[in-house]
Amino acid sequence: MPKLANFPFSDAKVVELAKELPTPFHIYDERTIREAVRGLNASMAWCPGFRNHFAVKATPNPYILQVLKEEGCGTDCSSIAELVLSEEMGFKAEEIMFTSNNTPIKEFKKAKQLGALVNLDDLSHVDFLHKEDGLPEMVSFRFNPGPGRTGNALIGDPKAAKFGCTTAQLLEGYKKCQDLGVTRFGLHAMVVSNCLKVDELVETARMLFVLAVQIHEKLGIKMEMVNLGGGIGIPYLPGQPVIDVASVGAGIHAVYKEIIEAKGLAPMKVVMECGRYITGPAGFLVSRVVHRKRIYKNYVGVDACMANLMRPGMYDAYHHITIIKDERDHPGLPSRTAPAADNTADLITKEPVFDIVGGLCENNDKFAIDRPLDVEPFVGDIAVIHDAGAHGHSMGFQYNGKPRSAEYLHRLDGSVIEIRRAEDLGDIFSTLDFDGARAFGGGGGPLSWLRRTLKAAVWCNKR
Repeated sequence: MPKLANFPFSDAKVVELAKELPTPFHIYDERTIREAVRGLNASMAWCPGFRNHFAVKATPNPYILQVLKEEGCGTDCSSIAELVLSEEMGFKAEEIMFTSNNTPIKEFKKAKQLGALVNLDDLSHVDFLHKEDGLPEMVSFRFNPGPGRTGNALIGDPKAAKFGCTTAQLLEGYKKCQDLGVTRFGLHAMVVSNCLKVDELVETARMLFVLAVQIHEKLGIKMEMVNLGGGIGIPYLPGQPVIDVASVGAGIHAVYKEIIEAKGLAPMKVVMECGRYITGPAGFLVSRVVHRKRIYKNYVGVDACMANLMRPGMYDAYHHITIIKDERDHPGLPSRTAPAADNTADLITKEPVFDIVGGLCENNDKFAIDRPLDVEPFVGDIAVIHDAGAHGHSMGFQYNGKPRSAEYLHRLDGSVIEIRRAEDLGDIFSTLDFDGARAFGGGGGPLSWLRRTLKAAVWCNKR
């Protein structure tokens, strides 16, 4: 297979893994994760107190969080589940960032209990929290620049985004918090996602630093922390350049000196919340070809589906796919040499391209459309879907009753350990009450008449 820069396995190793571990499964490379954190930390070493608060939603697994904790990361949480996951893995107080929206009070209370840094998404939260639980020691607001920035395809136009506050709302919010006794403040924005342009990422820093100066001039508030968000991208397409994260750090440093130091507001802590940049390239979804179909297009069916990786179906996102030959016999699968239908006359596209599809009853359950492949896939071969380490397993779901797959970690010593077991039908049905459903109403299973008779007898005796 083509040796992409971030792929840590030989063809033989992939075949061996797929023989030992039931497909589909997600696997992450520990070395790639650690190296990404170290590179980001090195790029921001000029800033005392810099920390990347890993976006837990990207890869919410305790083993991954343990690796990141060892590398000095904090966590960025958007729900109570992510707060609890951080707590369980030993992240404490201001190592945890809580950035949420439409947030129930119980989640704010949990964040405050943990001593987490809280980013408020809306002006109304100030009075609400003051009344219900008291404001946290340090308050940060999420800024939405509206027409001041254009965003990008993944995160959308800021004017149409549900997140954050306007400039006027920010000023009012900080003033209210000031009047209510808050003395520590932060500022946050998340304007772009999966950005590979250094200047756009640096521009976010400039925008927030300028805003911090304006707030200081109008209200006398000196920001203790500015959170630049995440947004550092990864090259999903083969041939795309890896972003020069050192240039990102140097660009932010230059703007910091130009604005923050020049205005006498240093030292000001700068933090980030990168998730995809850290774990995205480290993860792979490994699946097996289980079917081929030839009609108006050439379809290759794999045992993974959109429930294992939603991004291609949801965002039309590109994920590179490598086919690895596995010519062994696979009981329960069609023969790899079985003749396929001749669809020459019906093909829409005459070039040798394929749609790689899952088994959901949805036509957007596709990992690739009209994709040229280095080798033609046959039943039993392995399809490796690259860059699935962020927003992959975590966005999984159970539509059509598809159990979510296992997760594995490829350790530094070459060993592979299970870090989440695969779901089974017991997990799918664990919240359902079949006995109650069978006894419900006038119908039911073979014992429903007996249950109804007994209930009637109990009711008559009570009379």
